[in-house]
Amino acid sequence: MGLARYRYIVVEGPIGVGKTTLARKLGEHLEANLLLEKPDDIPFLPKFYQDMSRYALPTQLSFLFQRVEQVESLTQMDLFGGQTVADFVFDKDPLFAQLILSDDEFRLYSDIYRHLRVRAPTPDLVIYLQADIDTLVERVRSRSRDYESRMSESYLRQLAERYSRFFYDYTDAPLLIVNTEHLNLVENEDDFRLLLRRIEGMRGAREYFNKA
Repeated sequence: MGLARYRYIVVEGPIGVGKTTLARKLGEHLEANLLLEKPDDIPFLPKFYQDMSRYALPTQLSFLFQRVEQVESLTQMDLFGGQTVADFVFDKDPLFAQLILSDDEFRLYSDIYRHLRVRAPTPDLVIYLQADIDTLVERVRSRSRDYESRMSESYLRQLAERYSRFFYDYTDAPLLIVNTEHLNLVENEDDFRLLLRRIEGMRGAREYFNKA
């Protein structure tokens, strides 16, 4: 059945790794429904990068509420009638919260998270994109979002490390870990086709794709 056996695919990874761009391309290739994070709809986000300690909690809660709505819409989709490609796993939300919130704020966030947490369908496949910190910094700097220019290398490094730990223990769905250092999955069609063949050939619960 090839790619058709994956009804619900998630592309994940830290800021700057290219998860949303790849999710869009994969969704277009599969003619799938798209479920994407909407950072531009978070009014606190530009202020967060100017003053993280002040705006961490409202920013994190705004993302949480947005993701809850998106996951609820996902549960209403006909996953058997068509494929869906998303650029986030709901259970990774606390990953950001633990990094940016104070202890008191995290306790409040955790209470709200427990009350709001919804049960999302389990992905048929998660594609976790990795890149070196220097590559992430370069990709973030090259984007057109002015507020991201204030993002520190230290923050990106901590975030990448937390993603790495999260997916090191991740067992909820089949996981393909992709090193993107020598891959251009969006602009290079040969690289994109390599990824598609790698996905089609997956047999284990955790596999790796690295183009030397």
